Amino acid sequence: MHQLSPATADPVRVGIVGTGRIGTSHATLLRTQVPGARLVAVADAFPDSARALGDRLGVRAAGSPEALFGDAEVEAVVVAASSTAHADLVTAAAAAGKAVFCEKPAGMTLEEVDRGIEACRAAGVPFQVGFNRRFAPEFAHARRLVDEGVLGTPQLLRSLTRDPGLADPGAVPPWTIFTQTLIHDFDTLLWLNPGARPVTVHATADALVAPDFKDAGLLDTAVVVVTFDNGALATAEASFSAAYGYDVRGEVFGSRGMVTMGDGATSSLRLHDASGRHATTARGDVELLSHAYAGELTAFVEAVRAGTPVVVGGEDARRALRVALACIESMRTGTTVRLGEEG
Repeated sequence: MHQLSPATADPVRVGIVGTGRIGTSHATLLRTQVPGARLVAVADAFPDSARALGDRLGVRAAGSPEALFGDAEVEAVVVAASSTAHADLVTAAAAAGKAVFCEKPAGMTLEEVDRGIEACRAAGVPFQVGFNRRFAPEFAHARRLVDEGVLGTPQLLRSLTRDPGLADPGAVPPWTIFTQTLIHDFDTLLWLNPGARPVTVHATADALVAPDFKDAGLLDTAVVVVTFDNGALATAEASFSAAYGYDVRGEVFGSRGMVTMGDGATSSLRLHDASGRHATTARGDVELLSHAYAGELTAFVEAVRAGTPVVVGGEDARRALRVALACIESMRTGTTVRLGEEG
């Protein structure tokens, strides 16, 4: 297993592949908010982008992702490039003996995810996937309440993601709402109903925000219903038109109680004045979920350092993607899709 001795004071030396919005956020967090990590290099398919970020953060810019994988100083790699490249980058990083953290989705097909899982298993390196909601304090607390039986048996679950808007609808690939956005909600629902297997999936979606782009495959508003083998019913909801800001919420209703998480606010502070009640809301995921992003990277670094299993891995990515792909099939056929036994 690729690891550092728990006794060593040396940080885990990390390289990032992908220097766009999320890669830049991860790089900044690794530099400032992730104990035990040292960002040593960045890379991108567009070298100028990597050089700009490297200069800004004072780290080396590798000439290409392949060059970063071949860098002996780099022990662990964060894959934050375009989603369609994730599977190949995970496989290449693992083949080079690097521990791998991959942003969601870990692949665009189950076969791609399986390839990444097997590559990391064969190389004996950790493989963590970026389902950040598990690391948001209120969501983690909700899971503890489920585990402790405080809520009884989960019966109704809800998860939602609402994005403030679409800067360029024409640049959004088809099915993004399922494979890129709601995949977080699918993982959340599976995680908050531990031990249960999803049985059926029914998706309803439309282009209500940018209807002119519907023929190109852009769906911007969706509701998904998932049934589980323990009887629980779950809904996942997404929109790309939250005028008030980025909004992530969850709910578990059980036989003994209910817990709710999230309201789109960046803190619990509320100002009450003559014009009403006000909360400071986030305009993006990086702002709203900064603690969760830092938490998932910290957990990854700790797993690499200690040689312990990651807390959210390739199999979790596979389960969430199965639900996302079932949504696509449901939309294409107009039917409820029954999942197989692998759950």
